[in-house]
Amino acid sequence: MSTVVIVGAQWGDEGKGKITDFLAAQADMVVRCQGGSNAGHTVVVDGIVHKLHLVPSGILYPKVSCIVGNGVVLDLKMVLQELERLEAMGIDIKNLKISQRVHLIMPYHYMMDEMEENNKGAKSIGTTKRGIGPAYMDKVARQGIRLADLLNWPHFEVILADNVKEKNILFKGHGLPNCDLEAIKTEFAVYAQKIRPYVGETLYSLNKAIEEGKKVLFEGAQGTHLDIDHGTYPYVTSSAPCAGGACTGSGVGPTKINRVVGIAKSYTTRVGSGPFPGELFDEVGEEIRQKGVEFGTTTGRPRRCGWQDAVVLRYSAVVNGLTDLVITKLDVLDEMKEVKICRAYAYKGQEITEFPYDLTVLAECEPIYEVLPGWQKDTTGCRSFQELPAEAQAFIKRIEELAGVDVAIVAVGPERSQTIVCKTIF
Repeated sequence: MSTVVIVGAQWGDEGKGKITDFLAAQADMVVRCQGGSNAGHTVVVDGIVHKLHLVPSGILYPKVSCIVGNGVVLDLKMVLQELERLEAMGIDIKNLKISQRVHLIMPYHYMMDEMEENNKGAKSIGTTKRGIGPAYMDKVARQGIRLADLLNWPHFEVILADNVKEKNILFKGHGLPNCDLEAIKTEFAVYAQKIRPYVGETLYSLNKAIEEGKKVLFEGAQGTHLDIDHGTYPYVTSSAPCAGGACTGSGVGPTKINRVVGIAKSYTTRVGSGPFPGELFDEVGEEIRQKGVEFGTTTGRPRRCGWQDAVVLRYSAVVNGLTDLVITKLDVLDEMKEVKICRAYAYKGQEITEFPYDLTVLAECEPIYEVLPGWQKDTTGCRSFQELPAEAQAFIKRIEELAGVDVAIVAVGPERSQTIVCKTIF
């Protein structure tokens, strides 16, 4: 049995797609467990950029089975467009299987997302407005529509009519136009036929694969600090990006998970609202943004940038039970004269080493940095840890010490080949 869960150890956008793609070469199966089209995983193969939102990153390997688990909320229009794009590029998509239990993002979820964000004004969360939150709201309220419901058309029509009636009452109260029930039915009748070949039972087949000793990789989306329970609430996503979400979002028990790998950039980024103690507003922050191409895969929004934050990483290590760390985008810091790691926070004259749960406290925290010499050498061609400049090695080792987790992989560029393996994962 060899099962590995990949999680984001920061606020998302850590490079999980690249690492999933790299490890998928050794895997038999790759599983998406939560989130939706608000996640964007970028994979670069031989100079070709693949931007995946719903299809697991393992799809680029023809022998790897890919599963979209029950914890995902599915935008049918987007996933079908993604599949068409992959097929047009000559990529085999026959190995994809989507759980019948996934909940669907409906047109009224987009309207609800837009309405709620606009109503919050300056206090908006900064969502992607892809209907993710409202879809999860309906799921928890027990009025969501699952893929299994769509493929049972008479049943789907009944549920849809009830939901549209309720949503239109809501929209009327906010002066918004009604949802067109017949238009939605027409649209989703087409989706039902197109998606049907990819829908199937996933829970038993996934557990069977694990029992047979297959190598299974669980591909996380977003990041630990966006987790609905353990993130910087309310500036979080609507699902569980922590390691536990891989179990509930796929139907695999926790006793069947072998390793949990946390992905973190060599620095820290965040998209959307919420406190960010180490955010840089100077030319260094802008240099990191430009060199790291820190613009959202899904939205194109510029990401907020800061130095590496070990307080963030230590929290992620505890919440997820991390067995390994992966540091991505080391090369972005190649030209820096010095690099910094936040080892603790200063709050009203006190030193804090544990991540605060109270956002009013977090908002007043100031980073306490350790300053290390930069290496000012090109690392993009390095293929072993020993090839890295001594200063870069020292930087990685200090992250290990402060986070309390060994680094297994270091990425020095976006390509598959630009990956240094320090410790075998599978």
